[in-house]
Amino acid sequence: MVQRIAAREPVNGIRIVGVDGPSGSGKSHLAGELAAALGAPIIEIDDFVSWGDFAGWWPRFDAQVLTPLLRGEDAVFQARDWTDWHGDRLGGWKTQPWAPTVIFEGVTCTRRETVGRLAYAIWVEAPAPMRLARGMRRDTDFDDKEQLWRKWMVEEEAFFAADGTRERADLIVDTTGHG
Repeated sequence: MVQRIAAREPVNGIRIVGVDGPSGSGKSHLAGELAAALGAPIIEIDDFVSWGDFAGWWPRFDAQVLTPLLRGEDAVFQARDWTDWHGDRLGGWKTQPWAPTVIFEGVTCTRRETVGRLAYAIWVEAPAPMRLARGMRRDTDFDDKEQLWRKWMVEEEAFFAADGTRERADLIVDTTGHG
């Protein structure tokens, strides 16, 4: 995977790698391993998305992260405030200095609007029951977690089907065998 990514031509001087797929599929784990292997920073979509805003955050991400990086500038963005669990408020500002390779990790980060702007797109998948179980294990402290996860999974399925995200991926990784 690292060799495939390194072989890709940068877009405007930067190799942006998107690690996308439904929640609970293993994107964060894969992105962490990839970041270590490539020596690249990760920008997490969790800094933008919230339980109540599945896809509407994109214009802010595009303006504060993707477009500046493609111009050779640092990404300066306002992150979600997850202290309220639902992530309905914005919190503090973060800066990700420009780097020759940057990883975007999170749901819908390789959406149609990124075509021609990313160097490499990875789709990570696992069966829905497994993803839900992973989410329930991860989000242990929140009473409404299952209701939120189930609603979210319906939104994901509809978005990805309409967007054709999986079909555009350069690589598909199935994490079914990874618990």
